[in-house]
Amino acid sequence: MHLTELDYELPAELIAQQPLATRDEARMLVVNRRGNEIGHSRFYKLPRHLADGDLLVLNDTRVIPARLFARNESGARVELLLVRPLTEPVGGWLALVRTHHRLRDDTRLLFDGDAVLRVVGYARPGRPVVVSDNGTSIEQLIQRHGTLALPHYIQRPAFESDFADYQTVYAEHAGAIAAPTAGLHFTRRLFAELAAAGVHTVNVTLHIGPGTFAPLRAPEVESHSMESEWYTIPGAAIAAIDHARRTGARVIAVGTSSVRALESYAVTGDREGFTGLFISPGFRFKLIDAMLTNFHMPRTTVLALVMAFAGREVIQGAYREAIRRRYRFLSYGDAMLIL
Repeated sequence: MHLTELDYELPAELIAQQPLATRDEARMLVVNRRGNEIGHSRFYKLPRHLADGDLLVLNDTRVIPARLFARNESGARVELLLVRPLTEPVGGWLALVRTHHRLRDDTRLLFDGDAVLRVVGYARPGRPVVVSDNGTSIEQLIQRHGTLALPHYIQRPAFESDFADYQTVYAEHAGAIAAPTAGLHFTRRLFAELAAAGVHTVNVTLHIGPGTFAPLRAPEVESHSMESEWYTIPGAAIAAIDHARRTGARVIAVGTSSVRALESYAVTGDREGFTGLFISPGFRFKLIDAMLTNFHMPRTTVLALVMAFAGREVIQGAYREAIRRRYRFLSYGDAMLIL
């Protein structure tokens, strides 16, 4: 697949800058990928589109305030995005950094108060490893000084309200730098209605990191190497999925991160670990029968995944219809149900 096949024209005014006042009022494009049929609905009507026994698989990762601003010892401003903790060195974190010059080993980064980080090396180009240099844990530093790293296309600073809005209502396990945005539309009321309709839910965890958002650059999509992210599939999720498949019910992944967690397990048999699984057209899905997702940027791994599941022409048609009908796009935007 050539990179240009992941292109489309996204009008800037359709990129949602704010969440809706009520999460489940989002519009929902309903796509029948086999019949290439498209319908229009609202997210709160989701129970009407599902059947008794269907299983929704949710990613319960919790977004951490991973964006930090510091100064080096010469006074230059440094922006850090803390990606995940490391086992070695003990207490160390993998980070992304934005600064005018590459940070050398042993560079000290200063924050208000007495908090200090030190660069101890690089895991790979552009991925420094940092440790605390004065006894203040990095977890404490995040809580004191961290802010949300909203996606770059939300062209405003993070508001205090984003700390709740940019989090699913079922978020549990802290570790993501970005939200599993398909799940942002759910409310407690909607979960109650889904349960009353016989729709089951189960959680998995995939901590969304830079791998999901790193742009595709190689001319041939399949040559892209995806940075790994940590996932966990609990035993309860495996049992629920096995039951759904035995009874003929559908397994419906909520978001591309849930898809990657499930299909990583299907490919490797590993219930937890790091996955660098990159799903692009030609991939053979083993576990999911349907999915909920938002609308994605051109030339991204998530758009490639959605095209792999529904077909490139189907998704191109769905996106054209969504643009024509003025749907809201990206993280705070509307939803698409692919059946």
